[in-house]
Amino acid sequence: MPVSRRMLMCSRALAVSVFLAILCSTMVAQDQAKPAQSTVKTENSVPSGPIPQINFQKSPSILTVWKPYVGRSVPKANFGNGPRINSLVRDGKLMLSLNDAIALALENNYDIAIARYNLPIADTDILRTEAGGSVRGVNTGTLTGTPGGTSSSTAGAQGGGAGGTSSGTGGAATGTGGVVSSTAGVGSAIDSYDPVLTGTLQLERSATPQSNTVFSGVPSLLQNVGTANFGYQQGWASGTLLSVSFNNSRTTTNSTRTSLVPSLNSSFRATIRQHLLQGFGLANNRRQIVIAKNDRRISDIAFKQQVISTVSQIQNIYWDLVNAYEDLKVKETALEFAKRTLGDNKKQVQIGTLAPIEVVSAESAVASAEQALIVSQTNLQYQQLLMKNAVARNMSDPAIANVPVIPTDTMSVAGDQAPPVEDLVKEALANRPELQQSEINLTNNAINKKAARNALLPTLDLIGFYGASGLAGNFNQAAICPPGSTSLLCVPANEVPPNTGYGDAFTNLFNSSAPDKGFALQLTIPLRNRAAQADQARSELEYRQSELLFQQQKNQIMLQVRNAAFALQQNRAAVAAAKAARDYAQQNLEAEQKKYALGASTSYLVLQAQSNATQAASNYVAALSAYEKSRVALDQVTATTLARNGIVMSDAISGNVTHEPDVPNLTPRTNLTPPPMSAQQTSQVTATQQ
Repeated sequence: MPVSRRMLMCSRALAVSVFLAILCSTMVAQDQAKPAQSTVKTENSVPSGPIPQINFQKSPSILTVWKPYVGRSVPKANFGNGPRINSLVRDGKLMLSLNDAIALALENNYDIAIARYNLPIADTDILRTEAGGSVRGVNTGTLTGTPGGTSSSTAGAQGGGAGGTSSGTGGAATGTGGVVSSTAGVGSAIDSYDPVLTGTLQLERSATPQSNTVFSGVPSLLQNVGTANFGYQQGWASGTLLSVSFNNSRTTTNSTRTSLVPSLNSSFRATIRQHLLQGFGLANNRRQIVIAKNDRRISDIAFKQQVISTVSQIQNIYWDLVNAYEDLKVKETALEFAKRTLGDNKKQVQIGTLAPIEVVSAESAVASAEQALIVSQTNLQYQQLLMKNAVARNMSDPAIANVPVIPTDTMSVAGDQAPPVEDLVKEALANRPELQQSEINLTNNAINKKAARNALLPTLDLIGFYGASGLAGNFNQAAICPPGSTSLLCVPANEVPPNTGYGDAFTNLFNSSAPDKGFALQLTIPLRNRAAQADQARSELEYRQSELLFQQQKNQIMLQVRNAAFALQQNRAAVAAAKAARDYAQQNLEAEQKKYALGASTSYLVLQAQSNATQAASNYVAALSAYEKSRVALDQVTATTLARNGIVMSDAISGNVTHEPDVPNLTPRTNLTPPPMSAQQTSQVTATQQ
């Protein structure tokens, strides 16, 4: 008897604990879905910009029952230009400094705007894995949709992904004729951490002809069945799964062989399953959550890489624009000189002091100078379009559509010297986003490797369950023996039990009158286990491959830094040589003009000297442009672009620049007179102003 009482008390305690688990499990699930704390700052608290700072890591509150089943809306993309670009338009010209160009790009450039969406996309993976789902992956490549401004190549990710970006960091190329799947995501299945409620309400009416009336007592069995079944299931990161079922039915029938009509049945069972081998442990079952958080860090770093790449491209476009602007001035000077020489030759031919062939030679020089000027003008117009495309979202905006872009900074050689190459290499290895991404990717591969090794184990589960059933109803009047009957197929009237209801059946679930309890060990051993062996071996191979790729990236970066440092040194020397050549060509032209004035030279030689001076001046402008772009490339390969130019990542993430960029060693232009516009440009600007 004491043993029976102890069993009864234990059964009741287990039943109470099951219901308490159901009550608080939802709260546990909500706690698991809280936003993850990343080790890299994501600046989610920056002011709202083109993308409102919505926390996609956080699930709706449990108090708002309907919100988990309502989709989240994302504001429409902004395709308009911000007010900053309009404030730079003065007297029908876009007066643009390099700092202004970078600030406009941070706010309006499409490459940055598209890459910005990858940050909340990575947040959705965290929310998904907190519920027990698998990661969908993040885009980590660099967008190159902005034309112009050739920049140095960097060791980036390979492969293709959504939105035109790369799908992985340092990954190997895809296979021939299709996509190669990696072992990312292998391992034991993870239970859903979100509680799942199921319910079935059913009414059924049936009529079944009977071939034998012995069991039913009627030739046609009629039944009305009402069912109300409910279930609850939830998993935990320990490898534990709780399943609770609560089943109820009400059956009425015309059978004379059934004791209770209606018959009320109620039962429940609570089952707890715990993985003991495959799928055991917090680390194994939380691996997707850890990978998702690492992927969020990768997204932060990849976005930084995108900003570095785009800012470097903007700088190159700007210096190309300055190059075209200065080159146009050189070509204008050359044409003016050629026209003046042609006029002087015509006057001398008229007075008979010069052969007519000299006029033909001068006319040829004018035609060549006009052709060079047209090439330079169209090149400048194209560079202006490239710049507007890079810093504006809507090039059709009347405020800037036909407005020429005037660079307010000019090119010069910085007085400071670059640090030693070894220091630059160390700086690059510490700062390059690609290496940081690959290092985190190696961590993810190590997690997948451990999961694949765990998946080699057999499945051994410890299962414990407790349940009970209850029965109630009214005694079937058709089953009561008539007075004087001695049939064995009916019940005497004095033996009919009292009628009971659903409350009696429900009470019987907890009084141990009909318990159902036990435990089990469930073992599954896949013979040979070849699929798991293949996945585990492949995960090891992919990890070693990633290690080699990581080291290869380091070697590539060291080469890139040295190459960029050498290019800066070479271009600095090229500027000095081009300046000396320009000065010599100009002095030679002046000497040739003096000789021509004294009759010791010809107009042909003067025009040839002018052509040489023009070419030398163009070469000097091109050398300055190459030097400025080599400085940009060195900053890019050492990943110091943002720090050197005073760019704050929170501004890039929000798309709202509150800290103005500050590019060092800039030389403001003293002469801001714009080059003459073509007749078509003049008419377009006039029409816009009207």
